[in-house]
Amino acid sequence: MGEIEDGEADHITTDVQGQKCALVCECTAPETVSRKDNLPFLNAVLKNPVCKLYRFPTSDNKWMRIREQMSESILSFHIPKELISLQIKEDLCRNQELKELGELSPHWDNLRKNVLTHCDQMVNMYQDILTELSKETGSSFKSSSSKGEKTLEFVPINLHLQRMHVHSPHLKDALYDVITVGAPAAHFQGFKNGGLRKLLHRFETERRNTGYQFIYYSPENTAKAKEVLSNINQLQPLIATHADLLLNSASQHSPDSLKNSLKMLSEKDRVWAHVGKSLNCIIAMVDKLIERDGSGEGDDGSGKDGEKGHSLGDSVITHPQEDWYEQLYPLILTLKDCMGEVVNRAKQSLTFVLLQELAYSLPQCLMLTLRRDVVFSQALAGLVCGFIIKLHTSLYDPGFLEQLHTVGLIVQYEGLLSTYSEEIGMLEDMAVGISDLKKVAFKITEATSNDVLPVITGRREHYVVEVKLPGRMFESLPLQIKEGQLLHVYPVLFNVGINEQQTLAERFGDVSLQESINQENFELLKEYYTVFMEKMPPDYISHFQEQNDLKGLLENLHQNIQAKKRKNVEIMWLAATICRKLNGIRFTCCKSAKDRTSMSVTLEQCSILRDEHQLHKDFFIRALDCMRREGCRIENVLKNIKCRKYAFNMLQLMAFPKYYRPPEGTYGKADT
Repeated sequence: MGEIEDGEADHITTDVQGQKCALVCECTAPETVSRKDNLPFLNAVLKNPVCKLYRFPTSDNKWMRIREQMSESILSFHIPKELISLQIKEDLCRNQELKELGELSPHWDNLRKNVLTHCDQMVNMYQDILTELSKETGSSFKSSSSKGEKTLEFVPINLHLQRMHVHSPHLKDALYDVITVGAPAAHFQGFKNGGLRKLLHRFETERRNTGYQFIYYSPENTAKAKEVLSNINQLQPLIATHADLLLNSASQHSPDSLKNSLKMLSEKDRVWAHVGKSLNCIIAMVDKLIERDGSGEGDDGSGKDGEKGHSLGDSVITHPQEDWYEQLYPLILTLKDCMGEVVNRAKQSLTFVLLQELAYSLPQCLMLTLRRDVVFSQALAGLVCGFIIKLHTSLYDPGFLEQLHTVGLIVQYEGLLSTYSEEIGMLEDMAVGISDLKKVAFKITEATSNDVLPVITGRREHYVVEVKLPGRMFESLPLQIKEGQLLHVYPVLFNVGINEQQTLAERFGDVSLQESINQENFELLKEYYTVFMEKMPPDYISHFQEQNDLKGLLENLHQNIQAKKRKNVEIMWLAATICRKLNGIRFTCCKSAKDRTSMSVTLEQCSILRDEHQLHKDFFIRALDCMRREGCRIENVLKNIKCRKYAFNMLQLMAFPKYYRPPEGTYGKADT
């Protein structure tokens, strides 16, 4: 393939086949190595750790100790089950709303019946999948060989925490985490027609050009309509509460309290005409009552005509004694009725829009929904795992906690998929699934029991993941987080294909998908950096800039993306470095998170040891091959395909960038 440069081929044969690396120490009890990992909070999430210990020399001939650990996560199954339950509930509600539309014309009634038939089939399928997943009690791992199984398609492939703990003679101990997971993709449904990015674009184009006579609502407008409806649903009980407070103030006969209650009520809703008219009637009545009360307090009943004055006084005195509650109650009742009517009409209108959406695009629309749900579920499981681990490791870092509630967290995905054949579809799925994580927010609560597994609420437009912390840990959080502030994540994806298929794509195919994804996500990363610099405290930013040249790294990343160089893995290294410096969460993904991913994370670990911990330059390749031959990642291969061989052959490796090639004797098995 012409990828190997002169003098590079010997890298593949650095160690003698079968020779055990002398730099590896045996580790039989990984759970005893670090007390931090013993906390019940983390043990509830991570399972079945594999640990390896290394001793590598530094540039001044001292020794550093490295603990490499790889753990599964029970969230691999827990999150999909939570998510599918919510989606079933959402779809059942939608179906019920369609049924409650009332009497329709024969044309629309037939369409409704057709829609309900298909939607009920979808719900039944989700319920069957949930039933099957519920049998996987305590499961925490889906192997790469299971990626095409229908009952497991919502579950992420080969999800693990890859952790490196460095004990250096020069610096304080350091921890480096990467979440490794198969690219979120709908493998069971296949990629014959492409992935989500292409399918969604084609679907929207066809709908815009359709010959059907109906109003076209774009997904953005539909999402906005659902957001408005959600706001209306939230406003209805709020307005009812303020209306009841107004009545309570009236029963207490307190003008000041009445004014305050009216002010709060007025601030919530003058958007709808009927509600506004009803509110105006209430305002007029309150003004009238207070005015009468004021005039009564200012008149002692005397006048030129004593008898006349006495009669007027009697009249004024009786006004304050009138029951304000009885005067306002019917008007408040009318307001609530108007608000209820607004909500019902909004629901019916939106339901009818939804009926039109579904009626003219069955079953394609539902299949796209299924595919998007599958991909999102895999992506979300990895994200929640990464968020919980990041929260645990940075819980006592005030800068991180400030960033968490002030700015949010950057989540950087490193993709190693090619833009050739089926992997194009995988990358298209992955790009949409990661982008959809923008609609996820986290909320941290105090655990009230030993069950600290996260809980998900919401619907497809917006999900909230509740992360539970034990009391001692929860108390260490900033007030804003403890009070329930939603914490947002900002996902970005950078992809560089590195295998022989990418060579074919670069020379005979098309790499525009990769170029577009990298450029789009660079802009997102730059936006996050700008917000970070604007919102974080000045003292923190001043110290941060002294320690890091983020601006220079971003410029370098942009130049590398624009350069359009073949297999430019510098993009990966720069994006990962920026993410770590911004306290972000790191992901590395290929098709199965087994082979290319293993090459990438071991290279990242050794590069960190060289650049941050003074690994002796003569030991870089030896350390790299040692980790690949004896480390956690070869154990990952074994647990996935029951064979201790990376799925490469010599011809494929000739196409790989120099430092992504494993040592001889560690490869040769066909991919799974």
